[in-house]
Amino acid sequence: MDQLLDFGPVFDNLDLILGGFWATVRLAVVTAILALIFGTFLTALRVSPVTVLSRTGSLVVNLLRNTPLTLLLAICILAINDELKITLSGTETVNRYWWGVLGLSIYTGAFVSEALQSGINTVPIGQAEAARSIGLTFLQSLRLIILPQAFRAVIAPLGSVLIAMIKNTTVVGAVAYGYEAAAVMKEMFDDMGASIPVFLGIAAGYLVLTLPTGFFFGWLAKRMAVAR
Repeated sequence: MDQLLDFGPVFDNLDLILGGFWATVRLAVVTAILALIFGTFLTALRVSPVTVLSRTGSLVVNLLRNTPLTLLLAICILAINDELKITLSGTETVNRYWWGVLGLSIYTGAFVSEALQSGINTVPIGQAEAARSIGLTFLQSLRLIILPQAFRAVIAPLGSVLIAMIKNTTVVGAVAYGYEAAAVMKEMFDDMGASIPVFLGIAAGYLVLTLPTGFFFGWLAKRMAVAR
């Protein structure tokens, strides 16, 4: 029991733990950028006036949202990387990092698209009709009128997607890139045995990442809210 409650391993391995969280931050930041781009692209497909494109976008979103993240990462690592020998970098560690980022970005992008779709539904249809009446193309009206309003309407849901993505980096650590915080905790447990303080320290680290993110997006949503 004394070993389970000993905080010594936390302080002795503080550099290792902080390094794990730095890897988590790198994963989350790059994934957030790529997921936002991919999710916006999927949303543009879903609202396209071309039937084939809209149905394709909807199919991709529904498929990704209902596919377990672990399976998607396993496809990236085991099938594409290991079996097909398609690599993203010559270094194994960097290669697995980018495959982890790619898998998590594709998965998260589907949820970004779902949030943006709901934001587009809040934009009055008259604004899109007005855009067409002044000669704007579909892409121009989407870029200049619809998407800016949609983003402002779904800041809070996008924050929730980002928080979920930060927590999903633990899956990336288990399947692809074993250097983030949860993988560090597992390594410490393997070396020193189970430890409640180590578990609590890792859990507190994730709270440090997610709670400020939630507060920030909540504040930003209120700041950017548009009265209708």
